[in-house]
Amino acid sequence: MFQEQHKQVFSDYFKYPDQVKIAIIGLGYVGLPLAIEFAKKYDVLGFDINTNRAEELKLGKDATKEANIEDLQQVIRLREKGNTGLHFSADKNDLKGSRIFIVTVPTPINKFKSPDLEPLLKASAMLGGVLKANDIVIYESTVYPGCTEEDCVPVLESVSGLRFNQDFFVGYSPERINPGDKINTLTTIKKVTSGSTPVIADVVDHLYNTIITAGTHRAPNIKVAEASKAIENAQRDVNISFINELALIFDRMDIDTNDVLDAAGSKWNFLKYKPGLVGGHCIGVDPYYLAHKAESLGYHPQVILSGRRVNDNMGVFVANKVVKLLIKKGQKIAGSKALILGITFKENCPDIRNTKVVDICHELVQFGMEVDIYDPWANQAAVEHEYGLKTLTELNNETIYDALILAVAHKEFLNLDLGKLISSNGIVFDTKACLDRALVDGRL
Repeated sequence: MFQEQHKQVFSDYFKYPDQVKIAIIGLGYVGLPLAIEFAKKYDVLGFDINTNRAEELKLGKDATKEANIEDLQQVIRLREKGNTGLHFSADKNDLKGSRIFIVTVPTPINKFKSPDLEPLLKASAMLGGVLKANDIVIYESTVYPGCTEEDCVPVLESVSGLRFNQDFFVGYSPERINPGDKINTLTTIKKVTSGSTPVIADVVDHLYNTIITAGTHRAPNIKVAEASKAIENAQRDVNISFINELALIFDRMDIDTNDVLDAAGSKWNFLKYKPGLVGGHCIGVDPYYLAHKAESLGYHPQVILSGRRVNDNMGVFVANKVVKLLIKKGQKIAGSKALILGITFKENCPDIRNTKVVDICHELVQFGMEVDIYDPWANQAAVEHEYGLKTLTELNNETIYDALILAVAHKEFLNLDLGKLISSNGIVFDTKACLDRALVDGRL
């Protein structure tokens, strides 16, 4: 009987889309594109606790460069004209008019490499203060299996005084945004969906199907959906760590890893991953969430954490390789100048979260080197706030460096005249294997 009443209550989500009011909590790389797509069909409130972020978006601007600006401005105008479109706020009281809340806040790790759920739990507590009967909270933030129902739901219940799966409901649909990727975008990537009851699973799945052209995959329950996201990134992390370990081995053999990969890649079933720095908000973080849950159940993962150890040490390896190459050319290390090109975690993207480029910088500084960093994509204030590092506003051709490290393959770096930046006895190290081999002294 309850399921039938439950189904009747939510029938309007299928029949009357103009009555569906959605709030997106967190307007970063994940939340903003999601808000824009939903706003093409529904009334959407984009909420962020950062007032400056909300005000910036009201003007139709996006510092993350993730949104399509024309689409952003279009849905803002749409909201001004009628019942659909997008508006923004940093005032939690404005959330009261929404019925579906989608949480896209960060889920980082702390200095001990354990899950930091503070942003997620704070968002849950805030939503608990505005929850009403029959509201739905959908989480997109990456978590370990069980987190939604075991950690977030109790907060929602405690603050709201409502009963889970009787008064309010939850769903989970893990984000799959690839920052900086303008081909594999939100709508073209199949979406995993789930709900806390069969009817809510239907509602969540239907909701995402209205915007995801690639379709959805409905998971049997929330834990499965959570686990699917965790292993997506853990798998990629382990695969890259294998190649990185090979790079460490081949370096001792004086073999170019990319030459080996080209040869092995001539077989149809070889998976051609590349060595490199593994940072960002997902691959360098999510494996620790999975490992944390495993350890809480008495299992200590071996493969997952060994992969993390290899990948976490690649920045130090690059720095040490640079120093060895300088010594080989007879350069004095203390006082020598190095230029690092790029500090974001990937190319053509301003995202600096969990970038491993800082490890290269810190290691070179410990050797007594003077290090400059240049990245036209990164926000200078954000880099200084997050990592305590100052970056150059522009390259000065009058400054000559003893070492140049291409850390990020931004398009601006690919055609630089390196000869104007490097001393006659200097070295170039290419972590992305994208420069002309005749111009570099070493590469990953």
